[in-house]
Amino acid sequence: MADPRFFDRAGPFTLGELAGRAGASLASPDDAGRLVADVAPLGEAGAGDISFLDNRKYADAFRATRAGACIVHPRMRDAGPAGCALLLTTRPYHGYALVAQAFYPDAGGDAEAGARVSPGAYVDPAAILGAGVEVAPGAVVEAGARIGAGGRIGPNAVVGRNVEIGARVRIGACASVSHALVGDRVTIHPGVRIGQDGFGFAIDPAGHIKVPQLGRVVIGSDVEIGANSTIDRGTGPDTVIGDGTWIDNLVQIGHNVRIGRGCILVAQSGVAGSSTLGDFAALGGQVGIAGHLHVGSGARVAGHSGVMHDIAPGAVYMGYPAVPQSEFFRRTVTVAKLAERKGKA
Repeated sequence: MADPRFFDRAGPFTLGELAGRAGASLASPDDAGRLVADVAPLGEAGAGDISFLDNRKYADAFRATRAGACIVHPRMRDAGPAGCALLLTTRPYHGYALVAQAFYPDAGGDAEAGARVSPGAYVDPAAILGAGVEVAPGAVVEAGARIGAGGRIGPNAVVGRNVEIGARVRIGACASVSHALVGDRVTIHPGVRIGQDGFGFAIDPAGHIKVPQLGRVVIGSDVEIGANSTIDRGTGPDTVIGDGTWIDNLVQIGHNVRIGRGCILVAQSGVAGSSTLGDFAALGGQVGIAGHLHVGSGARVAGHSGVMHDIAPGAVYMGYPAVPQSEFFRRTVTVAKLAERKGKA
């Protein structure tokens, strides 16, 4: 259960309302009017809470739960405990996410109110703040910057000169955004760095020569960028992050990289300069993508892998250097058999 000191809860809601939000159907239509007040894990939920089961590993916890309601797959319909109302959907976790959003909506600024700037913040007179923008103490908004309605700029964050930020964007504490165009409903977590110089230089025995980084970072809408991640601006072409992409903490994205829609980049992964990821590609934790490569749409790369060659759309790669999943497993089995033979020799 969420700690009320940190999270503001809405509700209560009827199960009929929540089923509609979750795209679920009630196992018993008679339960539509029942009220629930919060979301909670199976093992901690009480009669006033709604929980969910998505992994059959927790089926025993589901059978024993005291939750008043639970979001489950239809195949678990007959496994629920007495008194637990069931919301049935083939995507229980998806349904739970929508229900949890109902109870804990993103606060955001009030897009109908005037901007609220802390006395401890600095907003250049040439900056433009939309309705309901909140600027926290220590934050800086430089000349020519535009912040869309309902945005929030966290403590000590910096929005650079002429940066354009869409509506309802959240910028966390101590983050910095420069040389960038940012879409709507983007979340930039604390410590993120966007728009700094890319790592571009010409090698020279007399001393490396810096190549001016003259591009931008262009970020689509509904993007999330995890804490302490960095996105370099382009050399001349832009660095581009597509709509709906989610970037975990401590991710590095080099200059000129182009990431498609709906991609997932897990913690400590890195994409070197001028590489591209197609729509809905996914990188596991600590994956490295070398420069000037293309990872096709829908491709997946397992954690700790190092990608040295292009990857076809929909392919699954793993290992270092990364190879197709089937080849990786064959190699692993072969090595294990060789080790076993050597041990018996």
